[in-house]
Amino acid sequence: MILDKIFAANSIIGEEIKNPLNLYGSVEGGGLTAFFSNILRLVFVVAGIYALINLIIAGFTYMTAGGDAKKLTQAWDRIWQTLLGLAIIAGSFVLAAIFGYILFGNPMFMLNPVIYGPN
Repeated sequence: MILDKIFAANSIIGEEIKNPLNLYGSVEGGGLTAFFSNILRLVFVVAGIYALINLIIAGFTYMTAGGDAKKLTQAWDRIWQTLLGLAIIAGSFVLAAIFGYILFGNPMFMLNPVIYGPN
């Protein structure tokens, strides 16, 4: 009786270790959906960092142009293209939310997809 209390599974050993892989080989709570979602987020972060660096370089080019019309035009073109790229990235999120709300009644439907499988 005393030994049963001493060697109870939860007191010394702990809880049962569960396999994180489900029947179909994906990690519980994630799988391919979480993987692609993380990849997409990484791409957007890298695009934002690239845009910031591009704006800094274009601003430096503009400041050091010294009145050269060709360099000024190149700097303004680079600034314009960077801002246009940021607008496209932000617009993609807005459009996904609008289409998700119109088609599915949930603005986050397309931004955080839920895939139902055989489980």
